[in-house]
Amino acid sequence: MIRVIGGRESLGAKLVLALTAVGVAGALAIAALLASVIVPSFNTLERRSLDAHVERTEAALADYAAKVENAVRDYGDWNDSYAYMAAPSATFERESFSPLAMANLSVQGMAYVAPGGRIVIARWRDPRSGAEMPALRAALVATVGRTDLARVVGRSNSGRFYARLGDQVAAIGVAQVRRSDGTGVPRGWVLMARTLTSAQMGELLQVDARVDPVAGGPAIEPGGSTVAINVPVLGADRRPVAATRFQVPRDVSLLGRRMLLLAVAGSSVLLLLVLAVLRRLIGRLVLQPLHRVETHMQKVRASGSLALLDDDGRADEIGSLGRSFNAMLRQLKDLREQIEVQSFALGRSESAVAVMHNVRNALNPISTILSQGVAQSPPVDRAMLDRALGELAKDDVPAARRGKLAAFVAAGIAAEAQAREHGKGELEVGRTAMAHVLEIIGQQQKRAHERPELELVDVTDLVQKNAAIARYTDDRSVAVAVPTRAHHVLASRVILSQVIGNLFGNAAEAIAAAGVPAGRIAVSVEEVAGEGGGEVIVRIADNGEGFDPLNAPSLFQRGFSTRAHKSGGLGLHWCANSMTAMEGTLALESEGRGRGATAVLTLRAPQAVETAKAA
Repeated sequence: MIRVIGGRESLGAKLVLALTAVGVAGALAIAALLASVIVPSFNTLERRSLDAHVERTEAALADYAAKVENAVRDYGDWNDSYAYMAAPSATFERESFSPLAMANLSVQGMAYVAPGGRIVIARWRDPRSGAEMPALRAALVATVGRTDLARVVGRSNSGRFYARLGDQVAAIGVAQVRRSDGTGVPRGWVLMARTLTSAQMGELLQVDARVDPVAGGPAIEPGGSTVAINVPVLGADRRPVAATRFQVPRDVSLLGRRMLLLAVAGSSVLLLLVLAVLRRLIGRLVLQPLHRVETHMQKVRASGSLALLDDDGRADEIGSLGRSFNAMLRQLKDLREQIEVQSFALGRSESAVAVMHNVRNALNPISTILSQGVAQSPPVDRAMLDRALGELAKDDVPAARRGKLAAFVAAGIAAEAQAREHGKGELEVGRTAMAHVLEIIGQQQKRAHERPELELVDVTDLVQKNAAIARYTDDRSVAVAVPTRAHHVLASRVILSQVIGNLFGNAAEAIAAAGVPAGRIAVSVEEVAGEGGGEVIVRIADNGEGFDPLNAPSLFQRGFSTRAHKSGGLGLHWCANSMTAMEGTLALESEGRGRGATAVLTLRAPQAVETAKAA
């Protein structure tokens, strides 16, 4: 009802009419908007979800076949297999095709194929009993006979494909049989096969999947409450040889329909509620908005959440107050977001710099080995050796002269062999260091946002592997004494290895800075029993430049360095934080400048966990 006060319509009546009209129009607009936006959007989301299922299935199939390819690639580079293709032997067949060897490779079938397509040998064994399976072996031989292996391998040394072997589907990896050093020509191919079962596919996809030997193209068939997905398994000619079939629920589209119904019903109910409470709101046009602003301010103060106050669009003083309050909250929210972004960027930068610092330390041995290899002169003069061989070929050379020439040639060959063995050892060290670098990067990508998981680690093994960082730093001779007995601790193996590598690198730099002609680094490990389960203390002592004991509290600060010519100071800062994350500590000790330094690592002993569980 519209009241008339003093010949004019009251403000309450105007509000009732305006809000009623807005409520009806809003309900209709919301219903139309939801019908035109929500349902198609949820259908699009469902389609993307189904495409993601297909991509994940294809990735799982590719990864499964890639594992077989990796196994056969390593096997194809074996020198014995190269010799076997030229002269097959029973010993090689017994060792290479034994049930234990094939079980270690996680394959059921293996075959060697000559360049002309002739099957040199083929086996298929039951993975449980180790018994021969003639039917599957025959199916494997038939598949090899109709497959262009050269096309599968292409320009690389290996390849992979799927094949249907009877009522089973198998991933087959192919690699060229060649020498490990890359010399010689390929003598054929070696194949390995691993069956792909429905149980394995279901475990990979975490759904109830089925590997169907009946091939089929890609298909997505929506049903009432589920969607059937069919992903083809491709063979060597890129044609389907089988299919992976599974069903997923249509949660997204069903949720969209329910949300539409709920939103329409909610908007209708909301309209009824608005019309029912209008008369109560009219009497509170001033007090209730003020109370709302005050309540919101109290919520912001109590929770710290800078949520904006709902703007009712009023043009009077109360509406202006609400808009001014929202403007203040927006400014505070923008400032908070800027601070969070800057903090995140700083943390990400520090993490990236720390990883690069650790990678640089791990790459030092490789750089030094390559530098020494380039600068190293040949162990014997080739011209002199050729001249001696030419003189030995003559018949008129005296016996005494011939003996000396033969001794010279033998010494030259021995020197060449020794240099080659030395170079091989250097390359082994470089390969270990490069594996360490790849492990650091892989571990950082995997656990960039996780707290390091503690595991049982042999700290002696890590010390021995990282000793190369000190031995191959610059051209200075550094003797490293490491323990031989195993000492186990609770830590993250990769992170602890990086910490030890950093400390070795710092010790080598300190020795170089001190100008010591014969650098020494001694590592000792001590197991200390205690009430909490005990600790393991690792000491890395060097005879380098040392430091002033007064600077000890500042050594672990970010950016601090005891050498004026060196910038950064990130290594010790990162090492200290990493030790804290592994529930350990790092300390540095020195008696002063020129008197060396000792890094002390304190780690938890394995008995600490057992004691805690017993308590």
